Amino acid sequence: MPPISLSSATASTAAYSPPEPPPGGLCAIHQPNFFPRLSTLAKLFAADCWIVLDDVQFTRRDYQHRTRLAALNDSADRRWLSIPTHLPLGRQTLIRDAVMTEPARSRQRTTRVLRQHYGASPHWPAFEQALAPVLDAFTGDRTAAVAEASTRVLLDLLDWRGRVLRSSGLSARPGRSQRLADLTAAIGARTYLCGTGGMRYLHPAPFVGYGIAVIPFTTPDTGVWEGAHITSAVQTLMEVGPNYLASELRIEATKARDTPPVVPTTRVCQRYAP
Repeated sequence: MPPISLSSATASTAAYSPPEPPPGGLCAIHQPNFFPRLSTLAKLFAADCWIVLDDVQFTRRDYQHRTRLAALNDSADRRWLSIPTHLPLGRQTLIRDAVMTEPARSRQRTTRVLRQHYGASPHWPAFEQALAPVLDAFTGDRTAAVAEASTRVLLDLLDWRGRVLRSSGLSARPGRSQRLADLTAAIGARTYLCGTGGMRYLHPAPFVGYGIAVIPFTTPDTGVWEGAHITSAVQTLMEVGPNYLASELRIEATKARDTPPVVPTTRVCQRYAP
């Protein structure tokens, strides 16, 4: 079956026990990103649950161990902030198994670079105080723990009230679309929120089989959203503050919920049975 086209319609990192959620809600599934881009953060904010996709292959050219920071009030002035990472099994290493090579030095550099970029912002003191869970994650050796913590901190500052689970704690079959459908069904969600990248390869059959609707998620290109697909959300947060940014994110979340699904619900799966 051909991929779906967009034109066819659009807390803490401590150990946890997967809950038994009630049916319904929007689910977003995404790899842990290090201080994610605004477009990624907006998708997670729009969802009721974020499943951290930590048991798929680590990709060095992605954002799992790095982020592109833009200078305060100058989005054209950009630089990478990276966490040096070792892959014990080479290219086959899963995200959850990637190891920081210099955690103490990376911690110091992360603090220094963020302060250099955003220390002049009136919102910096609150952000610096909120960074504690991220810096604490550097005391371990897993890159994914730092990346997940950095995203949680941003969501917390924006007063997001959703839940966070990890794919490694849920059952799912292989295959891109099948895995995503299985994970969505595993938490009882009825709608999968899909970014533009995922819409390029997503196949509808697994979602139709579960009776799960797929809603494509996009963000605007102007205003606070300029550069949203390129630079970390930290820049926008430091420029406009958490209250204003949260209001913008709520607008996009409402739009997403009002977007017609590209995969209609054809039947309802009462129980998850891989």
